[in-house]
Amino acid sequence: MQLYHHPYSIDSQRVRLALEEKGIDYTSFHLNPVTGKNMNASFFRMNPSATLPVFQNGEHKIFNTIEIIQYVERIASVSTGAENMTFSGREVTGWMHRIQQWNPKYFTLAHIPEKYFRSVSKFLRRVVMARMEESPDLAGAYHSKLQEVYDTEDKLKNSSVMIQDKEHLIRLLDEVEKQLNETTYLVGDEFTMADVMLIPVLARLVLLDLEDEYIGSRPNIAKYWIMVQQRPSYKKVIASHFNGWRKYRTLWKTWCSIHIRSILRRF
Repeated sequence: MQLYHHPYSIDSQRVRLALEEKGIDYTSFHLNPVTGKNMNASFFRMNPSATLPVFQNGEHKIFNTIEIIQYVERIASVSTGAENMTFSGREVTGWMHRIQQWNPKYFTLAHIPEKYFRSVSKFLRRVVMARMEESPDLAGAYHSKLQEVYDTEDKLKNSSVMIQDKEHLIRLLDEVEKQLNETTYLVGDEFTMADVMLIPVLARLVLLDLEDEYIGSRPNIAKYWIMVQQRPSYKKVIASHFNGWRKYRTLWKTWCSIHIRSILRRF
């Protein structure tokens, strides 16, 4: 089993958390979307949307995050031989879809200094054009990705998009806060795949230095956040890259790669 992913990707974090929680071994392939590694022709042929993560088991490939997590649950059941293992029920699945509906892309980019976003966006445009030249048979798909980069730049100029994303996030967190007033985890007193979907959202808010505004202001979520950070899966998947000084190492490594490749014009 192979997983194509990267620590920056919230959906990648979700799938990795599920794999760690279920104790499933897999081969890891890192593709940094910020440096355009997901645009490499070999991956692009597999997944023309260039999105992460992608889970592959033999010839079977899954691109949808929730479908991957549900597949991981089935693998865990088969590998353990547990006859009474329960899968995510309707309430868990409902929360998973509700959380997935909030797209962190524009919210994240809106909280990054503009000079960094502009540099990365310009770099990605050059990467896409370079890959298009290398693989002319994929020119149409690459052109769509190039247009997507331009569309992202335009949407970030639209204040209504930012307002809608923020309001959506607030509604979601308010629902979570209300739920956690009744239960230890998102669905009852046991950790579920609904928590796997939520944890990376909270981790992203912390990464963007928005913990006080969005987490600290909600006492139930604040308590929950402290608790889930103690899980081994969180420490391996997220903390190892983004807790404390590690986030500066992770971000600096990517920024240096972009800067050096831009200078050398190696796209």
